[in-house]
Amino acid sequence: MNSTELLATTPSVDAPGLDILWVALVVVIIIVGLVLLMVMWNFIGLYIRALVSGAKVSFADLIGMWLRKINGSAVVNARIQATRAGLNINQQEMESHILAGGNLMRVINSMIAANKAGIDLSWQNATAIDLAGRDIFEAIQTSVNPRVIDVPNPSLGRTTIDAVAKNGIQLKVKARVTVRTNIKRLVGGATEETIIARVGEGIVTAIGSALDHTAVLENPDHISKAVLHKGLDANTAFEILSIDIADVDVGENVGAKLQTEQAEADKKRAQAEAEKRRAMAVAYEQEMIAKQAENRAAVVLAEAEVPRAMSEAFRSGNLGIMDYYKMKNMQADTAMRSSIAGGEDKRS
Repeated sequence: MNSTELLATTPSVDAPGLDILWVALVVVIIIVGLVLLMVMWNFIGLYIRALVSGAKVSFADLIGMWLRKINGSAVVNARIQATRAGLNINQQEMESHILAGGNLMRVINSMIAANKAGIDLSWQNATAIDLAGRDIFEAIQTSVNPRVIDVPNPSLGRTTIDAVAKNGIQLKVKARVTVRTNIKRLVGGATEETIIARVGEGIVTAIGSALDHTAVLENPDHISKAVLHKGLDANTAFEILSIDIADVDVGENVGAKLQTEQAEADKKRAQAEAEKRRAMAVAYEQEMIAKQAENRAAVVLAEAEVPRAMSEAFRSGNLGIMDYYKMKNMQADTAMRSSIAGGEDKRS
């Protein structure tokens, strides 16, 4: 078979099938392009805003945040604010803080406020405070503008700190503590409830060590000085600037009240002891009466034996009739003398 015959027997290529393949490929490319264009269109505003603000964010980063379900608008806004304020914060660190559940804008605003106020606040400390549940922005504000805490806190049900001087007079004190936030101790530091408790304890100690309540009334600043020197802000999230005594009132005479109550208790105890002795005396008297009655019964029994013994003496001849009459005469004489003696006693 020659070459001419071979070419004649070879099947020809189907031109219409090739055109359909190319058309399908072009359609897929157009669809993919439209999808990419739509995706990019969603981020074109953020991209341009970040670009003109000097905080450039690439389309790849925006798409990656979208895929990781991160609010790209929040990250772009945070980067713009940080860049404008002169803060150099990595975009990946911002994304990590959002994924950890933190409030990115609050941290950025806090760092900007700290930077303007000259407070040293790093990104690590700010995010740690935010993730710990503390309001970092409020802490920065309190650090710049100190806050006044009432001691005691009226919302807890008490309006005064009550303490007793050594002379027994009670004093009712109201104090105000000026504090500012200590950023370095904010994570893990005690809250203002601890400050209130420590200041209240210090006031009670200072008044209790005073010999006379008039000395406290004359110089209430001695209380604040004594309390302030105790270092009550140790291991707390605050730094105590001053402790001011707002009001001091004289309460009850607790010493006299306690002495009265003690005297009343002593009286009741003495009455109980006297009642106990009286009951014992009555019981002893009743015992003596019973014993006397017992002895009388013994005497009656003994007297009952006398007639029996006399009759036995008559039978045995040991007692004669004359002896009996003499004994009766003697008994009658004794009875007469006794009656005469008793009558004279009554007349006298």
